[in-house]
Amino acid sequence: MHENRKSLLLLFFANGISGFAQGVSMLSIPWYFAKNNNSQVFNYSYAALTFFIMFFGLYAGTLVDKFSRKNNFLFTSIICGLLIFTIAIIGYFNHGLPSYLIVAVFAITMLNYNIHYPTLYAFGQEISSPEQYKSVNSNIEIVGQSTSILSGGFAAMLLDGFEINVLNFEISIKAWQIYDVFMMDAITYFIAALLIYFIPYAPIKKITEFNHGVIERLKKGFTYLKEHQYVFIFGVSSYMVFAMLLVEIHAVLPTYIKQHLLAKGNVFALADTIYAIGALSAGFFINKLFDKASIVKVIVILTFVVAFIFIAAAISKSVLIIYIVSIILGFCNAGIRVLRLTYMFKIIPNNLMGRVGSIFNLINVLTRSIFIFMFSQSFFSMSNNIIFAYVIMAIFLLIAGAILLFSKNKLATI
Repeated sequence: MHENRKSLLLLFFANGISGFAQGVSMLSIPWYFAKNNNSQVFNYSYAALTFFIMFFGLYAGTLVDKFSRKNNFLFTSIICGLLIFTIAIIGYFNHGLPSYLIVAVFAITMLNYNIHYPTLYAFGQEISSPEQYKSVNSNIEIVGQSTSILSGGFAAMLLDGFEINVLNFEISIKAWQIYDVFMMDAITYFIAALLIYFIPYAPIKKITEFNHGVIERLKKGFTYLKEHQYVFIFGVSSYMVFAMLLVEIHAVLPTYIKQHLLAKGNVFALADTIYAIGALSAGFFINKLFDKASIVKVIVILTFVVAFIFIAAAISKSVLIIYIVSIILGFCNAGIRVLRLTYMFKIIPNNLMGRVGSIFNLINVLTRSIFIFMFSQSFFSMSNNIIFAYVIMAIFLLIAGAILLFSKNKLATI
């Protein structure tokens, strides 16, 4: 068990280092396009990428279940690091990057997420015992959100520059070029790969070896969900807050801040930092606050709360309100994720976790694609019409919460 603790510590540390730079990049890219009045171009690109990733995500699930989780982490870190490093070098040589290469970094990171996070959760389930599931999931959330706080604060300084006067001592940081951010991102991938290489790999549960083709392996995941329909309902409905979160951060919030709040990039980055503080607090306290309550019931409540705060964002024009919305959204989304994963760890076999998770992710990505495409229409770029995006997302979450509410009695018996 000592070796398993060491494995988790190294894994979380590696994940935190690369996650920091990824966070800065993923904040910098949408704001770069918003600042240059190209949000519509980015949103169309994001929608197309999201659609493509639907199919890649299914294949990624088979890789998570077939190969060593350690090797999955190692090779994806090296490959992503090399690709982003190459793009950064092009930026230095040309003193700038074309839009398609900036989008390419976003695409590389999104593709990596589809292997990285399912592998992370399957790894956590694989090397821990059932009584450790809650603490493992909480720790995953704490590490992830701690790095998000740091990356959000760092991005706030880098996107528009930063100046402050403390006791007549002036601190000034010039705004970074987008390729500077990418170079930092690439370097942290390499550091993460080095840490992952030294992870002792001693799983408690032996994953099944597969000699079948991809299609045959995928069928087993679909068959499991067909035989456990309420697991399917839970997996899809409880994932919708996360879907709306990604739509909000990448496709709605930059335009909302620029055209509705009439604010700058530091507000966007600070909102992300405040979101991460809320998410971090969920990692620490969600299990203590709702220790005796039904997991499904708590997820329903948190889903409804997110719907109501989206309505608050639509009717408000205050920067303070969007900060309050961000911290509540962070707490609710992270709380749902910890509880959702704990529930899934208990009921889904580890040798199916990657494929079942990839099916849920496919539906989640399809949902995001539809909403991103919708909010990319010119109507939402006019004046402050972006507020209607918050209303639409709120209605959708009320429906998802209602489906879970009506299914909670069946889910309690699984």
